[in-house]
Amino acid sequence: MSACKRLIYLVKHRSLWTYVRRNVATWSPVGAAFNTKPHRRLDLHEKSVGLFGVPELSCPAGFQVASKKSLKNTELLVEKVCNCPPGTETVESFDQLSDGLCKVADLADFVKVAHPDPVFREAAEKTCIEIGTVVEQLNTNVELCKSLKRLLDNPDIVAQLDSDTRRVAELFMFDFEISGIHLDDNLRKEAVALHVKLLDLNNEFLVGSHMPNRIASSAIPAHLHLQFENEGSFIQIGGLHAESPDSLVREIAYRIYLYPNAELMECLEELLKCRYKLAKLVGYESYGHRALKGTMAETPGKCFSFITTEPSLYSPYLSLGACMEGLNNLFFQLYGVSLMSEHPSPGEVWSEDVRKLAVVHETEGLLGYIYCDFFHRPDKPHQDCHFTIRGGRWCQETGQYQLPVVVLMLSLPHPTKSAPTLLTPGMMENLFHEMGHAMHSMLGRTRYQHVTGTRCATDFAEVPSILMEYFATDFRVISQFARHYETGQIFYAALDQLYHDKPLDRSTTEILKETQQKFYGLPYTPNTAWQLRFSHLIGYGAKYYSYLMSRAVASMVWKQCFVQDPLNRDMGERYRREMLAHGGAKEPMLMVEGNLTCLTFFFSPNLRKDCFTFSHSSN
Repeated sequence: MSACKRLIYLVKHRSLWTYVRRNVATWSPVGAAFNTKPHRRLDLHEKSVGLFGVPELSCPAGFQVASKKSLKNTELLVEKVCNCPPGTETVESFDQLSDGLCKVADLADFVKVAHPDPVFREAAEKTCIEIGTVVEQLNTNVELCKSLKRLLDNPDIVAQLDSDTRRVAELFMFDFEISGIHLDDNLRKEAVALHVKLLDLNNEFLVGSHMPNRIASSAIPAHLHLQFENEGSFIQIGGLHAESPDSLVREIAYRIYLYPNAELMECLEELLKCRYKLAKLVGYESYGHRALKGTMAETPGKCFSFITTEPSLYSPYLSLGACMEGLNNLFFQLYGVSLMSEHPSPGEVWSEDVRKLAVVHETEGLLGYIYCDFFHRPDKPHQDCHFTIRGGRWCQETGQYQLPVVVLMLSLPHPTKSAPTLLTPGMMENLFHEMGHAMHSMLGRTRYQHVTGTRCATDFAEVPSILMEYFATDFRVISQFARHYETGQIFYAALDQLYHDKPLDRSTTEILKETQQKFYGLPYTPNTAWQLRFSHLIGYGAKYYSYLMSRAVASMVWKQCFVQDPLNRDMGERYRREMLAHGGAKEPMLMVEGNLTCLTFFFSPNLRKDCFTFSHSSN
């Protein structure tokens, strides 16, 4: 459907949505789509368009085809970059190089954890490793770096660059520097080898952290067997069952799911050693120092001075359709954006319960697509995530904007014939949180994909998602309040920092036990290893504090922009213009400063106290 037709559809159905807001018994197409099972089943006789409409990915072998195509194009672009005169074209070519690799790697990164077919997952995993290895080699390619250095070392040329181009050029140079481009040949090779080893260790830990544990059925009371998944003479436990009303079920799940796995423990310890060794090799005091360079926090010391905890309000049970309806109405009132449910083409999605949403602006037309992989299925990780499949960028070659494509992955129960999916307070907040990431990707309009949407400083990337949690708890957006819930994010953030500080002089479990007692207030349960389920150690290594930092920023944005009127269009437009539109193309603090009438510097103790008073009073 063309953007023009979408706008016509939007106008034609505006009256329906107005009626829906008056009569909650009638759902709009978006609300209905998420409250019922899909009517259309995949037809095996129809020709597959390939996952996400990529023709090569109609079968697992297509990953190899897509990878070869991408790598061949990479070779051509590397040659072009190394031979072109320094200027804007250099940066554009770097971004095209990044875009070509990311479009394959990002898609594979999602498929390897979410696709129900293990053959697809295995093919995607191989592609991730192959592309990842090439990326690490490019990050230590001396000739490639020299082409960028020629540009940045020439003040006359730099002065002619626009701010976005200059920032992206500096970010690419930063990637070279933290990868060890300044080292001699032998040490550079050692750095690449460590990067490649870390790719394998990261993947091993990530897969292992989501694997279920099992115990003999005879060890569990017979009347509780139905609460867990049976596997012959064993019971398989793949989560904490925290929502179960039965305390014995919760205790069994906790003790079994968190029971230490010796191989995974060894993997984690080797991973942390390799990260420290790599950081020291490229000139940093610790992996934490390397990871925090270029963020708002800057150093591990400032992180520890900042970390604190705060309570938040959660919403009561609501149907998934009602929540999607609320998000649709909220986005329209804030940004003039509507979510439109579309039927995917044959082979476009990996499971028949995946919903596809077109994101349409009332005047700008189609902004991008969100694939909603919301429902539980066997072998799917129990983790809520936002995946970028394709980043947005302006394509000089086509004269059009490359529309962003993202996936939101949750693990919700399926709707039944008699009832829609009902969300617990935690489920609802996670939905709003992840949709904040999605809208960051959709509303951004960056020239370069290297800085599109959520590709910004990690401690800024969580601001849009956490801000959505404030909307989820405001009675004018969600009409009822639920109970207070004390978060444990301070514990997670502190543990993450300690693991990435200096070489470990004791086991990760001993550090966990001490940190849990100090920051969480609950005693450690013997023979458990929660850190082996802490999958954020991979994507957020030394950066888990970002959730707390982003909560502080989001609390200020909420109070200054939305607390008086959470549906204010002018504020929505201002927030989009100053913070969402830039992705990572602008310094995070400058974006915050541009959106707020005043700026609190987080690391002053008194002002930090004020910052969190902000948050509490807004509730």
